[in-house]
Amino acid sequence: MKLTIFWTWYAGLVTGTCLAQVWHDVLCIDIDKEKISSLQNWVIPIYEPWLEELVKRNVAAGRLQFSTDAELWVKHGVAIFNAVWTPPDRDNASKADLKYVKAVAETFGKYITEYKVFINKSTVPVGTAKLCSDIIKREIYARKKDIDYDVASNPEFLREGTAVTDFLSPDRIVLWCETTKARDILEEIYRPFERTHTEILFTSLESSELIKYAANSFLATKISFINEIANFSEHVWADILDVAKWLGLDPRIGRNFLSAWVWYGGSCLPKDVKALIESGKEFGYDFQIITAADEVNEKQKNCIVTKLQSQLWELKNIKIAIWGLAFKPETDDVREAVSGIVIEKLLSAWVYEIRAYDPIAIDMMKKFWPQDNRIIYTESYYDTLDEVDALLLLTEWDEFYAPDWKRISKTMKWNLIIDGRNIWNRKIVERYGFNYIAIGR
Repeated sequence: MKLTIFWTWYAGLVTGTCLAQVWHDVLCIDIDKEKISSLQNWVIPIYEPWLEELVKRNVAAGRLQFSTDAELWVKHGVAIFNAVWTPPDRDNASKADLKYVKAVAETFGKYITEYKVFINKSTVPVGTAKLCSDIIKREIYARKKDIDYDVASNPEFLREGTAVTDFLSPDRIVLWCETTKARDILEEIYRPFERTHTEILFTSLESSELIKYAANSFLATKISFINEIANFSEHVWADILDVAKWLGLDPRIGRNFLSAWVWYGGSCLPKDVKALIESGKEFGYDFQIITAADEVNEKQKNCIVTKLQSQLWELKNIKIAIWGLAFKPETDDVREAVSGIVIEKLLSAWVYEIRAYDPIAIDMMKKFWPQDNRIIYTESYYDTLDEVDALLLLTEWDEFYAPDWKRISKTMKWNLIIDGRNIWNRKIVERYGFNYIAIGR
Protein backbone atom coordinates (compact mmCIF):
# COMPACT_ATOMS: atom_id res chain seq x y z
CA MET A 1 0.00 0.00 0.00
CA LYS A 2 1.21 3.51 -0.79
CA LEU A 3 1.74 5.53 2.41
CA THR A 4 3.03 9.00 3.19
CA ILE A 5 4.70 10.05 6.44
CA PHE A 6 5.07 13.72 7.26
CA TRP A 7 8.17 14.51 9.34
CA THR A 8 11.49 12.72 9.33
CA TRP A 9 12.55 13.05 12.95
CA TYR A 10 12.16 10.32 15.61
CA ALA A 11 8.55 9.16 15.32
CA GLY A 12 8.15 9.92 11.62
CA LEU A 13 11.40 8.43 10.36
CA VAL A 14 11.02 5.26 12.43
CA THR A 15 7.37 4.87 11.40
CA GLY A 16 8.11 5.34 7.71
CA THR A 17 11.15 3.08 7.70
CA CYS A 18 9.43 0.27 9.59
CA LEU A 19 6.31 0.42 7.41
CA ALA A 20 8.60 0.11 4.40
CA GLN A 21 10.26 -2.84 6.11
CA VAL A 22 6.90 -4.66 6.09
CA TRP A 23 6.64 -4.00 2.33
CA HIS A 24 4.56 -0.86 2.08
CA ASP A 25 5.54 1.80 -0.49
CA VAL A 26 6.48 4.74 1.74
CA LEU A 27 7.24 8.39 0.99
CA CYS A 28 8.66 10.42 3.89
CA ILE A 29 8.23 14.19 3.69
CA ASP A 30 9.85 17.09 5.52
CA ILE A 31 10.09 20.84 4.89
CA ASP A 32 13.78 20.77 5.90
CA LYS A 33 15.61 20.52 2.55
CA GLU A 34 18.97 19.87 4.18
CA LYS A 35 17.60 16.96 6.18
CA ILE A 36 15.91 15.41 3.13
CA SER A 37 19.07 15.84 1.08
CA SER A 38 21.02 14.03 3.79
CA LEU A 39 18.49 11.20 3.92
CA GLN A 40 18.59 10.84 0.15
CA ASN A 41 22.33 10.30 0.60
CA TRP A 42 21.72 7.80 3.43
CA VAL A 43 22.88 10.17 6.17
CA ILE A 44 20.55 9.64 9.14
CA PRO A 45 19.75 12.80 11.19
CA ILE A 46 19.26 10.92 14.48
CA TYR A 47 20.82 7.96 16.23
CA GLU A 48 18.53 4.99 16.83
CA PRO A 49 19.74 1.36 16.93
CA TRP A 50 19.06 -0.51 13.64
CA LEU A 51 17.51 2.55 11.96
CA GLU A 52 20.36 3.37 9.58
CA GLU A 53 20.57 -0.23 8.40
CA LEU A 54 16.83 -0.40 7.70
CA VAL A 55 16.76 2.98 5.93
CA LYS A 56 19.52 1.89 3.56
CA ARG A 57 17.92 -1.52 2.95
CA ASN A 58 14.49 -0.12 2.10
CA VAL A 59 15.78 2.79 0.00
CA ALA A 60 17.82 0.30 -2.01
CA ALA A 61 14.74 -1.89 -2.41
CA GLY A 62 12.70 1.07 -3.69
CA ARG A 63 10.17 0.92 -0.86
CA LEU A 64 11.33 4.11 0.91
CA GLN A 65 11.70 7.59 -0.59
CA PHE A 66 12.27 11.11 0.75
CA SER A 67 11.02 14.44 -0.59
CA THR A 68 10.09 18.04 0.27
CA ASP A 69 7.33 18.26 -2.37
CA ALA A 70 4.11 19.06 -0.49
CA GLU A 71 1.81 18.30 -3.42
CA LEU A 72 3.58 15.01 -4.10
CA TRP A 73 3.22 13.73 -0.53
CA VAL A 74 -0.56 14.17 -0.61
CA LYS A 75 -0.87 12.50 -4.00
CA HIS A 76 1.38 9.56 -3.14
CA GLY A 77 -0.30 7.95 -0.17
CA VAL A 78 -3.70 6.34 0.22
CA ALA A 79 -3.08 7.12 3.88
CA ILE A 80 -1.10 10.09 5.16
CA PHE A 81 0.51 9.85 8.61
CA ASN A 82 0.96 13.13 10.46
CA ALA A 83 3.93 12.44 12.77
CA VAL A 84 5.13 15.95 13.59
CA TRP A 85 6.43 16.95 17.01
CA THR A 86 4.06 18.68 19.43
CA PRO A 87 6.45 20.77 21.57
CA PRO A 88 5.44 22.92 24.54
CA ASP A 89 3.65 26.09 23.51
CA ARG A 90 5.83 29.22 23.62
CA ASP A 91 3.17 31.29 25.39
CA ASN A 92 2.12 28.49 27.75
CA ALA A 93 4.82 25.85 28.31
CA SER A 94 2.27 23.53 29.92
CA LYS A 95 0.23 23.33 26.72
CA ALA A 96 0.98 21.31 23.57
CA ASP A 97 1.78 23.48 20.57
CA LEU A 98 -0.29 22.20 17.64
CA LYS A 99 0.96 24.61 15.00
CA TYR A 100 2.78 21.86 13.07
CA VAL A 101 -0.22 19.54 13.28
CA LYS A 102 -2.44 22.32 11.95
CA ALA A 103 0.01 23.12 9.15
CA VAL A 104 0.03 19.51 7.94
CA ALA A 105 -3.78 19.38 8.01
CA GLU A 106 -3.92 22.61 5.98
CA THR A 107 -1.52 21.22 3.37
CA PHE A 108 -3.51 18.00 3.18
CA GLY A 109 -6.73 19.94 2.56
CA LYS A 110 -5.02 22.17 0.03
CA TYR A 111 -3.73 19.37 -2.20
CA ILE A 112 -6.11 16.44 -1.76
CA THR A 113 -7.81 15.48 -5.07
CA GLU A 114 -9.33 12.10 -4.18
CA TYR A 115 -10.26 10.07 -1.14
CA LYS A 116 -7.47 9.78 1.46
CA VAL A 117 -7.14 8.97 5.15
CA PHE A 118 -5.40 11.55 7.33
CA ILE A 119 -3.88 9.71 10.33
CA ASN A 120 -2.70 11.54 13.43
CA LYS A 121 0.37 9.72 14.72
CA SER A 122 1.57 12.64 16.81
CA THR A 123 0.92 12.88 20.55
CA VAL A 124 -2.01 15.29 20.65
CA PRO A 125 -4.64 16.34 23.21
CA VAL A 126 -8.24 15.20 23.09
CA GLY A 127 -10.12 17.05 20.35
CA THR A 128 -7.27 17.30 17.85
CA ALA A 129 -8.78 14.91 15.28
CA LYS A 130 -11.91 17.06 15.11
CA LEU A 131 -9.72 20.18 14.82
CA CYS A 132 -7.80 18.62 11.91
CA SER A 133 -11.02 17.56 10.20
CA ASP A 134 -12.38 21.10 10.43
CA ILE A 135 -9.15 22.52 8.97
CA ILE A 136 -9.17 20.03 6.08
CA LYS A 137 -12.84 20.69 5.38
CA ARG A 138 -12.20 24.45 5.35
CA GLU A 139 -9.32 24.11 2.89
CA ILE A 140 -11.34 21.88 0.54
CA TYR A 141 -14.29 24.30 0.71
CA ALA A 142 -11.97 27.24 -0.09
CA ARG A 143 -11.08 25.44 -3.33
CA LYS A 144 -14.82 24.96 -4.07
CA LYS A 145 -14.33 21.20 -4.21
CA ASP A 146 -16.31 18.29 -2.80
CA ILE A 147 -13.74 15.62 -1.91
CA ASP A 148 -14.31 12.76 0.52
CA TYR A 149 -11.72 12.05 3.22
CA ASP A 150 -11.40 10.49 6.66
CA VAL A 151 -9.44 11.46 9.74
CA ALA A 152 -8.07 8.68 11.95
CA SER A 153 -6.10 8.45 15.18
CA ASN A 154 -3.14 6.09 15.70
CA PRO A 155 -0.93 7.14 18.64
CA GLU A 156 2.69 5.97 18.72
CA PHE A 157 4.24 4.19 21.70
CA LEU A 158 7.88 4.25 20.64
CA ARG A 159 10.69 4.46 23.18
CA GLU A 160 13.83 6.22 22.02
CA GLY A 161 16.68 3.73 22.02
CA THR A 162 14.36 0.81 21.20
CA ALA A 163 12.02 2.52 18.73
CA VAL A 164 12.66 0.17 15.79
CA THR A 165 12.02 -2.99 17.79
CA ASP A 166 9.04 -1.32 19.48
CA PHE A 167 7.48 -0.62 16.08
CA LEU A 168 8.21 -4.01 14.52
CA SER A 169 7.20 -5.96 17.64
CA PRO A 170 4.58 -3.72 19.28
CA ASP A 171 2.76 -4.42 22.54
CA ARG A 172 -0.41 -2.96 21.04
CA ILE A 173 -1.68 -0.88 18.14
CA VAL A 174 -4.40 1.63 19.00
CA LEU A 175 -6.69 2.95 16.24
CA TRP A 176 -9.77 5.06 15.75
CA CYS A 177 -11.71 5.92 12.60
CA GLU A 178 -15.32 6.68 11.70
CA THR A 179 -16.01 4.77 8.49
CA THR A 180 -15.70 1.21 7.24
CA LYS A 181 -13.66 2.47 4.31
CA ALA A 182 -11.05 3.99 6.61
CA ARG A 183 -11.04 0.92 8.85
CA ASP A 184 -10.30 -1.33 5.87
CA ILE A 185 -7.27 0.82 5.02
CA LEU A 186 -6.00 0.83 8.60
CA GLU A 187 -6.39 -2.93 8.86
CA GLU A 188 -4.50 -3.39 5.61
CA ILE A 189 -1.66 -1.16 6.84
CA TYR A 190 -1.22 -3.20 10.00
CA ARG A 191 -2.05 -6.65 8.61
CA PRO A 192 1.66 -7.66 8.65
CA PHE A 193 1.61 -7.36 12.43
CA GLU A 194 -1.07 -10.01 12.85
CA ARG A 195 1.64 -12.66 12.57
CA THR A 196 3.25 -11.33 15.77
CA HIS A 197 -0.09 -11.73 17.62
CA THR A 198 -0.12 -7.99 18.33
CA GLU A 199 -3.26 -6.69 20.00
CA ILE A 200 -4.88 -4.32 17.48
CA LEU A 201 -7.47 -2.24 19.30
CA PHE A 202 -10.09 -0.04 17.68
CA THR A 203 -11.45 2.36 20.25
CA SER A 204 -13.31 5.67 20.51
CA LEU A 205 -11.79 8.92 19.29
CA GLU A 206 -11.41 10.42 22.74
CA SER A 207 -9.88 7.23 24.15
CA SER A 208 -7.35 7.00 21.32
CA GLU A 209 -6.21 10.58 21.90
CA LEU A 210 -6.03 10.18 25.69
CA ILE A 211 -4.22 6.85 25.95
CA LYS A 212 -0.70 8.09 25.05
CA TYR A 213 -0.88 10.92 27.58
CA ALA A 214 -2.28 8.50 30.17
CA ALA A 215 0.50 5.96 29.55
CA ASN A 216 3.31 8.53 29.77
CA SER A 217 1.79 10.19 32.83
CA PHE A 218 1.51 6.84 34.62
CA LEU A 219 5.17 6.06 33.92
CA ALA A 220 6.19 9.54 35.02
CA THR A 221 4.20 9.12 38.24
CA LYS A 222 5.93 5.81 38.92
CA ILE A 223 9.35 7.44 38.47
CA SER A 224 8.44 10.40 40.69
CA PHE A 225 7.14 7.99 43.33
CA ILE A 226 10.38 6.01 43.51
CA ASN A 227 12.39 9.25 43.49
CA GLU A 228 10.46 10.45 46.53
CA ILE A 229 11.14 7.16 48.28
CA ALA A 230 14.80 7.53 47.30
CA ASN A 231 14.96 11.02 48.77
CA PHE A 232 13.42 9.76 52.01
CA SER A 233 15.81 6.80 52.03
CA GLU A 234 18.70 9.21 52.38
CA HIS A 235 17.13 10.60 55.55
CA VAL A 236 16.65 7.21 57.20
CA TRP A 237 19.82 5.49 55.86
CA ALA A 238 17.87 3.03 53.70
CA ASP A 239 19.16 1.84 50.31
CA ILE A 240 16.78 2.56 47.45
CA LEU A 241 18.24 -0.28 45.40
CA ASP A 242 17.00 -2.78 47.98
CA VAL A 243 13.67 -1.00 48.42
CA ALA A 244 13.03 -0.84 44.66
CA LYS A 245 14.07 -4.46 44.17
CA TRP A 246 11.58 -5.78 46.70
CA LEU A 247 8.86 -3.43 45.47
CA GLY A 248 9.38 -4.69 41.93
CA LEU A 249 8.98 -8.31 42.97
CA ASP A 250 5.35 -7.57 43.83
CA PRO A 251 3.48 -8.56 40.62
CA ARG A 252 0.94 -5.80 41.24
CA ILE A 253 3.75 -3.23 40.95
CA GLY A 254 6.36 -4.69 38.59
CA ARG A 255 10.05 -3.86 38.19
CA ASN A 256 9.97 -1.42 35.28
CA PHE A 257 10.36 2.31 35.97
CA LEU A 258 11.44 1.78 39.58
CA SER A 259 14.96 3.14 39.12
CA ALA A 260 15.68 6.22 41.24
CA TRP A 261 17.21 8.80 38.91
CA VAL A 262 18.15 12.42 38.76
CA TRP A 263 14.76 13.08 37.13
CA TYR A 264 12.68 11.90 34.18
CA GLY A 265 13.61 13.84 31.06
CA GLY A 266 13.48 13.48 27.32
CA SER A 267 11.20 14.94 24.70
CA CYS A 268 8.04 13.08 25.81
CA LEU A 269 7.39 12.54 29.51
CA PRO A 270 7.88 16.12 30.80
CA LYS A 271 5.85 17.79 28.05
CA ASP A 272 3.14 15.13 27.94
CA VAL A 273 2.58 15.24 31.70
CA LYS A 274 2.23 19.01 31.60
CA ALA A 275 0.00 18.85 28.52
CA LEU A 276 -2.38 16.39 30.20
CA ILE A 277 -2.59 18.60 33.30
CA GLU A 278 -3.35 21.59 31.07
CA SER A 279 -5.90 19.59 29.08
CA GLY A 280 -7.63 18.73 32.35
CA LYS A 281 -7.93 22.43 33.18
CA GLU A 282 -9.54 23.11 29.80
CA PHE A 283 -12.19 20.50 30.58
CA GLY A 284 -12.62 21.65 34.17
CA TYR A 285 -10.73 18.77 35.78
CA ASP A 286 -7.87 18.96 38.31
CA PHE A 287 -5.28 16.17 38.04
CA GLN A 288 -3.97 15.98 41.60
CA ILE A 289 -1.74 12.87 41.45
CA ILE A 290 -0.22 13.75 38.07
CA THR A 291 0.33 17.35 39.17
CA ALA A 292 2.15 16.07 42.27
CA ALA A 293 4.32 13.81 40.08
CA ASP A 294 5.25 16.81 37.93
CA GLU A 295 6.11 18.89 41.00
CA VAL A 296 8.31 16.13 42.43
CA ASN A 297 10.13 15.89 39.11
CA GLU A 298 10.72 19.64 38.94
CA LYS A 299 12.38 19.47 42.35
CA GLN A 300 14.36 16.36 41.42
CA LYS A 301 16.12 18.08 38.52
CA ASN A 302 18.11 20.11 41.05
CA CYS A 303 19.40 17.14 43.05
CA ILE A 304 22.74 16.66 41.27
CA VAL A 305 23.90 20.25 41.68
CA THR A 306 22.53 20.30 45.23
CA LYS A 307 24.58 17.19 46.10
CA LEU A 308 27.63 18.73 44.42
CA GLN A 309 27.27 21.94 46.42
CA SER A 310 26.83 20.03 49.68
CA GLN A 311 30.26 18.46 49.13
CA LEU A 312 32.22 21.32 47.57
CA TRP A 313 30.34 24.32 49.02
CA GLU A 314 31.73 26.80 46.50
CA LEU A 315 31.49 25.84 42.81
CA LYS A 316 33.35 28.85 41.45
CA ASN A 317 36.68 27.99 39.81
CA ILE A 318 36.31 24.20 40.02
CA LYS A 319 36.52 21.68 37.16
CA ILE A 320 33.74 19.14 36.60
CA ALA A 321 33.65 15.99 34.47
CA ILE A 322 30.32 14.82 33.04
CA TRP A 323 29.73 11.34 31.68
CA GLY A 324 26.59 11.14 29.55
CA LEU A 325 24.68 13.91 27.76
CA ALA A 326 21.72 12.11 26.15
CA PHE A 327 18.58 11.86 28.27
CA LYS A 328 18.87 8.04 28.13
CA PRO A 329 21.20 5.43 26.59
CA GLU A 330 20.98 4.38 22.92
CA THR A 331 19.81 7.77 21.67
CA ASP A 332 21.39 11.10 20.81
CA ASP A 333 18.34 13.06 21.99
CA VAL A 334 19.29 15.79 24.47
CA ARG A 335 15.92 17.56 24.63
CA GLU A 336 14.97 17.96 28.30
CA ALA A 337 18.05 15.95 29.28
CA VAL A 338 19.33 16.45 32.80
CA SER A 339 22.77 17.20 31.34
CA GLY A 340 21.50 20.49 29.92
CA ILE A 341 20.01 21.52 33.25
CA VAL A 342 23.16 20.59 35.17
CA ILE A 343 25.47 22.35 32.70
CA GLU A 344 23.31 25.48 32.78
CA LYS A 345 23.39 25.60 36.59
CA LEU A 346 27.13 24.95 36.72
CA LEU A 347 27.84 27.73 34.25
CA SER A 348 25.64 30.08 36.29
CA ALA A 349 27.68 29.14 39.37
CA TRP A 350 30.85 30.14 37.49
CA VAL A 351 32.61 26.79 37.40
CA TYR A 352 36.00 27.09 35.79
CA GLU A 353 35.59 24.23 33.30
CA ILE A 354 33.15 21.46 32.33
CA ARG A 355 34.65 18.46 30.54
CA ALA A 356 31.88 16.36 28.97
CA TYR A 357 31.66 13.11 27.06
CA ASP A 358 28.89 11.07 25.44
CA PRO A 359 29.41 8.26 22.90
CA ILE A 360 26.64 9.53 20.59
CA ALA A 361 25.08 12.83 21.67
CA ILE A 362 27.92 15.39 21.56
CA ASP A 363 27.00 16.77 18.12
CA MET A 364 23.34 17.03 19.10
CA MET A 365 24.30 18.75 22.35
CA LYS A 366 26.19 21.40 20.40
CA LYS A 367 23.07 22.07 18.32
CA PHE A 368 20.65 22.38 21.22
CA TRP A 369 22.82 24.22 23.74
CA PRO A 370 24.73 27.50 23.33
CA GLN A 371 28.49 27.18 23.04
CA ASP A 372 30.58 28.33 25.98
CA ASN A 373 34.36 28.30 26.11
CA ARG A 374 34.14 26.71 29.54
CA ILE A 375 32.62 23.53 28.03
CA ILE A 376 35.09 21.05 26.53
CA TYR A 377 33.76 17.96 24.74
CA THR A 378 36.24 15.09 24.79
CA GLU A 379 36.77 12.03 22.60
CA SER A 380 36.72 9.52 25.44
CA TYR A 381 35.31 9.45 28.95
CA TYR A 382 38.77 9.16 30.49
CA ASP A 383 39.78 12.39 28.74
CA THR A 384 37.20 14.27 30.82
CA LEU A 385 39.00 13.51 34.09
CA ASP A 386 42.15 15.60 33.78
CA GLU A 387 42.56 17.44 37.10
CA VAL A 388 38.79 17.64 37.74
CA ASP A 389 37.30 18.11 41.20
CA ALA A 390 34.26 15.90 40.65
CA LEU A 391 32.80 13.34 38.24
CA LEU A 392 29.05 13.42 37.52
CA LEU A 393 27.42 10.39 35.86
CA LEU A 394 24.22 11.51 34.10
CA THR A 395 23.50 8.78 31.49
CA GLU A 396 24.00 5.05 32.06
CA TRP A 397 25.71 4.06 28.81
CA ASP A 398 27.07 0.50 28.88
CA GLU A 399 30.68 1.65 28.59
CA PHE A 400 30.40 3.48 31.92
CA TYR A 401 29.46 0.45 34.03
CA ALA A 402 32.97 -0.93 34.69
CA PRO A 403 35.56 1.88 34.48
CA ASP A 404 39.17 1.58 35.62
CA TRP A 405 38.87 3.15 39.07
CA LYS A 406 42.61 2.94 39.69
CA ARG A 407 43.26 4.97 36.55
CA ILE A 408 40.53 7.44 37.48
CA SER A 409 41.97 7.94 40.97
CA LYS A 410 45.33 8.92 39.47
CA THR A 411 43.77 11.38 36.99
CA MET A 412 41.26 13.33 39.07
CA LYS A 413 42.34 16.23 41.25
CA TRP A 414 39.81 15.45 43.98
CA ASN A 415 37.86 12.31 44.86
CA LEU A 416 34.17 13.19 44.49
CA ILE A 417 31.95 10.84 42.45
CA ILE A 418 28.24 11.59 42.01
CA ASP A 419 26.38 8.67 40.46
CA GLY A 420 23.15 10.10 39.09
CA ARG A 421 22.00 6.71 37.79
CA ASN A 422 22.95 4.39 40.67
CA ILE A 423 24.98 2.05 38.44
CA TRP A 424 28.14 1.62 40.52
CA ASN A 425 28.95 -0.54 43.52
CA ARG A 426 29.64 1.71 46.49
CA LYS A 427 32.13 -0.70 48.10
CA ILE A 428 34.23 -0.97 44.94
CA VAL A 429 34.27 2.78 44.33
CA GLU A 430 35.12 3.63 47.93
CA ARG A 431 37.90 1.01 47.94
CA TYR A 432 39.85 3.36 45.65
CA GLY A 433 39.46 6.30 48.03
CA PHE A 434 36.52 8.05 46.39
CA ASN A 435 33.75 9.93 48.15
CA TYR A 436 30.77 8.21 46.50
CA ILE A 437 27.38 9.99 46.38
CA ALA A 438 24.33 8.39 44.74
CA ILE A 439 20.54 8.78 44.69
CA GLY A 440 18.70 7.38 47.71
CA ARG A 441 21.66 5.38 49.01
